[in-house]
This record gives sequence, structure tokens and C-alpha cells, in this order.
Amino acid sequence: MGRIVITGGAGFLGSHITDRLVSRGDEVVGIDNLVTGSITNIEHLFGEKNYRFVEQDVSRFIWVPGEVDAVLHFASPASPIDYLEMPIQTLKVGSLGTHNALGLAKAKGARFLIASTSEVYGDPHVHPQVETYWGNVNPVGPRGVYDEAKRFSEAMTMAYHRYHGLDTRIARIFNTYGPRMRPNDGRVVSNFIVQALKGEPLTIYGDGKQTRSFCYVEDEARGLIALLDSSENDPVNVGNPNEFTIGELAEIVVELAGSESEIEYHDLPVDDPTQRQPDITRAREILGWEPEIQLRTGVSRTIEYFSGLLGL
Repeated sequence: MGRIVITGGAGFLGSHITDRLVSRGDEVVGIDNLVTGSITNIEHLFGEKNYRFVEQDVSRFIWVPGEVDAVLHFASPASPIDYLEMPIQTLKVGSLGTHNALGLAKAKGARFLIASTSEVYGDPHVHPQVETYWGNVNPVGPRGVYDEAKRFSEAMTMAYHRYHGLDTRIARIFNTYGPRMRPNDGRVVSNFIVQALKGEPLTIYGDGKQTRSFCYVEDEARGLIALLDSSENDPVNVGNPNEFTIGELAEIVVELAGSESEIEYHDLPVDDPTQRQPDITRAREILGWEPEIQLRTGVSRTIEYFSGLLGL
């Protein structure tokens, strides 16, 4: 692509995408306010001639001097614990931040990719979820700040595409996990792994029969870049279609961590989806992409990462 701007570039997923882009020869400008991102995710890139980092909140006006070939908008709190603690910031980065990132892309004549989410489907009545499904979201529930921020960002992206002729991409990302997740980010994979490594009880909310589809971060980053490089303007699901119950995930983590942790059950949070599984037919047909890394392999790698991070 050439010169690429990534908002949220110091985050979990943004930093992995940055690695892949830099390694293939692209010049990358990463922007992040470091609220949920971390310098440790990108410090290995500081010696690279094709990488530059800017600390900034993209909810305020952003500008990057020189030519820009693509803008990837990944800035946003992305785990329940974060967007429930920062509801207004989450709404602002999904609205003002998206508008600012789109404005930069328009001014530069650049391609634009928005990191949307499976949360736009809410607690779905259609299973597995296809891109044509409009979703079942509670706009006034506690999760609505994230769900509606992403739904708005998709609408804004398509408005720029239709009205301004901007070349846009919409990626609907499903549960992603792997190294560089934060130990306390509240996501189920990192929660379980940290609890198992510490010998603490694994916390399951609800009866553990609710499902998720977990995509290892290397697969996810590869799919997102394939979408960026494509010519597809409509939304595309980028996730792993293999569905697991939360109870099954807990058993896998305990086994692979060699832990003796027990399981504790707590009340299910408000509006927590009971099922989540992507239909990736379009990703296979349009991008030639599908995940390759099985859950046990990805969980093993993630356990190894957290063992080193926690010194266990």
C-alpha cells in the first residue's frame, strides 16, 4: 500500500497489524493515546525506519503530513471492562474519532478501513451471523455504548463512501485473542489464562453454555490486511467460524496451563450475547482467507506469553 496510518496502533490488534505491514515494507504511522494501548506493544519497532509513533487522542482533529495511502481506524476501548468504565470516551472515539479518521482519508485520497465488531449483531436472532443481518442491539443498555458506537462508525463510513466516493472497507471482527492482550482487560481468554496460571478459580458468567468463536491474532491480522488489499466496500466478517462454549474454553485453558483451578459461576452480565459465530463465506470467497490456527494451539501460545509476562 505504501504509507499507512493506524489509529489505535499501540493496542493489542493494532500493534500486530503494524508488525505485518512494516515487515512487508509499508511505512506506518501509528496513532494512540495509550489509554488502553501500550508502548510495550510497539517499542520493538522504534528502530525501524518505516515506523513512526504519535501519541494523540483521535477524538480530536488529527493530521499527518505528507502522502497517505491508507487509514486504518482501530482506536477504541474493545473489552467490556474498558468501555463500561469509559462509556463516553468509547462513544466519542466511535463517532468523533471515526469522523476525524475519515476526514484524514478523504483529504489524502486514501483508502479507509474501519475495525468494526461482531457486537453490531448484539444478542443475535440469526445464527451463525451473516453480514446482511441487522442485529439485535439494546441501545440503552450498558453494552450499548460500544455496540452503538461501532454501528454509527459503520454508517459514517458508508456515508463517506457513497457521498464522497471514498474507498472504504468495513471489517466485523469477532473474538480475537493472543499475545499482547492485557492481563486485566476483562476478556474471557485472558481472564481464564491469568486465573489458571495463578491457581485462582476461573470465573464463568452464566451457565457456561453461551458460545463464542475465538480467532488467534495472527489469523485475524492476516484477514484484516487481506480485506484492506481487496476491493470490497461492504462489511465482511473476519473471525473464526469454530464455535465453543465458554465452559469448553475453561476446560481447555485449565488443561493446557496444567492448572488445578476450580470453576466459579456468577450471574450473566446484562445483554451478554448467548451465541456468537461468524459466517465467513464472504471472507473465503472475496479474500481467499480463513483461519488456520486451532484453538488449542493459539491458547498454548497465549499461555506461554502470559507466563512470561507474569513471571510464572
